[in-house]
Amino acid sequence: MSLPPPRAPGRPLVLGHRGASRDAPENTLAAFHLALAQGADGFELDVWRCQSGEPVVIHDATAARTAGVPLRVTDEPLARLRQLDAGAWKGAAHRGARIPALGEVLEAFPHAVVNIELKAAGLGDPRLAAAVARLVTALRAEERVLVSSFDYSLLAAFRLLAPRVPVGLLFARDQRWALRDRLGALLLPAAVHPDRALASDERIAAWRRRGLAVAVWTVDEPGEVARLARAGAAAVISNVPGVARRALEQATG
Repeated sequence: MSLPPPRAPGRPLVLGHRGASRDAPENTLAAFHLALAQGADGFELDVWRCQSGEPVVIHDATAARTAGVPLRVTDEPLARLRQLDAGAWKGAAHRGARIPALGEVLEAFPHAVVNIELKAAGLGDPRLAAAVARLVTALRAEERVLVSSFDYSLLAAFRLLAPRVPVGLLFARDQRWALRDRLGALLLPAAVHPDRALASDERIAAWRRRGLAVAVWTVDEPGEVARLARAGAAAVISNVPGVARRALEQATG
């Protein structure tokens, strides 16, 4: 199995981590536009289901860090969340950036590879998985979307509703990741998404022998990008996609 098309012959895909999040406010249209302008093939983003039912693009459970207002995303309707300024914290030039809905992002970037991470607090909300599955199917985005999560119950719910869309298992160095890797195999994933600290050459080779694409996060150092390319990673997820793309061009050109 491999990540969905478009694929990048001879190199890993470059996906902006929450967009070009070093230079623009994360998980906003501005960050996604900048990631593509810097040479990314697409981007990774995070979604929660808000109170009115729509999947909204934001990383944290609350809007405190990125919008300065301690509202819980799951308790607020989309209309209220859209009133918040999600850009000012990154500088005056980004003032007025809004928290986007997932559908808005998929429609605005019809040719980008989009890694959608399903977010959960405590027990995952299967209604989020259902809402994302409906959107991806309705917008005919199945061939360019990959859905990942740390919550494998959400991935299972999503797989039942959108079996054509590949899913990826997320895990970090501070988890019992090896056990999660084995349990997650029951979902028949297309990919694994390891923390870069776990992405040794040997582990990447082992995952590839199992037919899994390896998408590594978060990779900002040019030397590490080049190493992962040599090791056979399918994608690198970077806060600085322009840096990652240049590193790949130097390593593979």
